[in-house]
Amino acid sequence: MYGRNRLRERLEAGETSVGCWIHMCSPIGAEVVALAGFDMVVLDHEHGPSDFLNTISLMQAISATPATPVVRVPWNDAVYIKRALDIGARGIVIPSVDNASQAKAAVAACRYPPDGIRGSAYGLVRASDYGFQAERYVADLPAGLLVMCQIESVTAVGNIEEIAAVEGVDVLFVGPVDLSASMGIMGKTQAPEFIEMRSRAEKAIKAAGKWMGGLAVAGDSVPAMRDRGYDIVTGVSDISLLRDAAVAHLRALGR
Repeated sequence: MYGRNRLRERLEAGETSVGCWIHMCSPIGAEVVALAGFDMVVLDHEHGPSDFLNTISLMQAISATPATPVVRVPWNDAVYIKRALDIGARGIVIPSVDNASQAKAAVAACRYPPDGIRGSAYGLVRASDYGFQAERYVADLPAGLLVMCQIESVTAVGNIEEIAAVEGVDVLFVGPVDLSASMGIMGKTQAPEFIEMRSRAEKAIKAAGKWMGGLAVAGDSVPAMRDRGYDIVTGVSDISLLRDAAVAHLRALGR
């Protein structure tokens, strides 16, 4: 529902934010995660099975908490982005942005004309409290949203400076697993060549003055990423939290 974008407020205050991916599609699970104190929950439509109706239920479950709902869309698709924004996403994560043209398309999908191509139904949609806050919702844009482009390939790192220069891109989010896959070393995130590639992306993002997001992986902890200047770090999902807690419990019982 319409309200403060606390995640953006934290970014503007220079505070590191911690996020959790939501893949289980459980409103109760999402509510527990949000109540635990995560700053952001990423409702994943790229690798998760959720649909828009279920995502509304997830957002409703976390609406009484300070956590900010962000949707990762499956692709840089203006129609899908429009629908995710209309149901109340306060941030959009766009996967596999490889060049400035794709970054500009992502920004345009998040903005109403004349600055973009987003269809206008702000008088009816959940994002504006079904029209009760229509004027405030429109007036709050684009500052009320966060546009996050994922850097996930060697091509994207090669074009990182031009992507970072696109006006309206708020966060550049380094995707380490896909980046390593594009290098032919999928999952080998401790390999020297991967670390060098990631470092190149990080330096360019910070030099451009963009906020930087990323995923904690083997050999790269949340504190280490924070120390390197990451503004948003996601290290777990609802599935990994449940899975790892279940395994640890059974191991403690000798199972």
